[in-house]
Amino acid sequence: MLVISKKEIESRVQSIVSEMEKKNLDALYLVSPANVAYVTNFFFIPTERPMAAVLKSDGEKILIVPRLEYEHALKYSYADRVLFYDEYPDTKHPMLVIADHMRSLGLEGRKIGFDVDGYGHIFGYRGPRLSEVLKASYSYERDLVERLRMVKSEEEIRLLRESAKWATLAHRLLQEYTEPGRYEDEVSMLASLEATMAMARALKGIYRPAGWSSGARAGFRGQVGKHSYYPHSLTIHAVIKEGDVLVTGATALVSGYGAELERTMIVGEPTSEQEKFFRLMLKARQVALESIRAGVRCSDVDSRVRKFFKDNDLVKYWRHHTGHGIGLEYHEAPFLDVGDNTVLEEGMVLTVEPGIYVEGVGGFRHSDTVLVTKDGYEMITHYPDDLDELTIL
Repeated sequence: MLVISKKEIESRVQSIVSEMEKKNLDALYLVSPANVAYVTNFFFIPTERPMAAVLKSDGEKILIVPRLEYEHALKYSYADRVLFYDEYPDTKHPMLVIADHMRSLGLEGRKIGFDVDGYGHIFGYRGPRLSEVLKASYSYERDLVERLRMVKSEEEIRLLRESAKWATLAHRLLQEYTEPGRYEDEVSMLASLEATMAMARALKGIYRPAGWSSGARAGFRGQVGKHSYYPHSLTIHAVIKEGDVLVTGATALVSGYGAELERTMIVGEPTSEQEKFFRLMLKARQVALESIRAGVRCSDVDSRVRKFFKDNDLVKYWRHHTGHGIGLEYHEAPFLDVGDNTVLEEGMVLTVEPGIYVEGVGGFRHSDTVLVTKDGYEMITHYPDDLDELTIL
């Protein structure tokens, strides 16, 4: 089965409880959807209605959900107990009900860690902090779970490898359907639909379509032609034409985990300028890959890439750090950035994606998902990366 097992969840919980003991925490209150999923394997649509997982020091896992999620949580989560409130904002605010539930769990006056004090500002949510409605000793413990999430288990790596396979299919279809005269939206939807249906048929019943996206998808996100100059563009309903630089993106969520695959493609014979920046991007990428191994700091990887930009007079084309962690979230810690001194460990999974952005020409970025090993890295995503194979004639 391509799902996280109960055994895996229990292993995570024991690791978290061990950290809680060191901090003398009686409970951990989690609101981040990724953190909730990490300890209960429950995936949901975040809305204005507060959702929380409470992990007690004895390892008991409790979900607190709105009434509309109650049966959903009972069926799909690994929580030991599911508690609920009626609705938001309702005659009694959900945070007041949550405080009541926490009292019933014997947590009033105890020491409670949290990743968010109450609930985040989502879809217009307004309400008090947990610390305002329940008397207890509180500590901010966002990093407690997120630090453990950085190093992936064998089960997590397996899901990311499976994700990469379907991301590859989606991207292959995207490349095959790309041709002058077609809207970027048309190409993206054709490729994503075909890859998603293939994935749904092949994996039916053995994985969960859960998380921040459904199925396999690939597209351009507006990075078409000269507009590919913008690293995080939004779709502009561009019509693809001869001479365009295209920056792509593909992923596929498998039971909540998604790998990232991106490529730069050229429509028609590349100009000398396009070829120049494409090859410089590949060199920057190689500098990053050769810097990755267990024991190296994230900041050192990014520093070496930035040195490459400086040595090759490319700083004016630099826009972002070298990469980021990936797993339950599309971007998560650690970050391959000069400001992140996290030491890489075996089992960490990261994207590697240094980019070059030239106004009037376009953007040049490949992104691959890699697994950190003792002596280097292992590619999780596999797709052609040279110019010849990414030229659309």
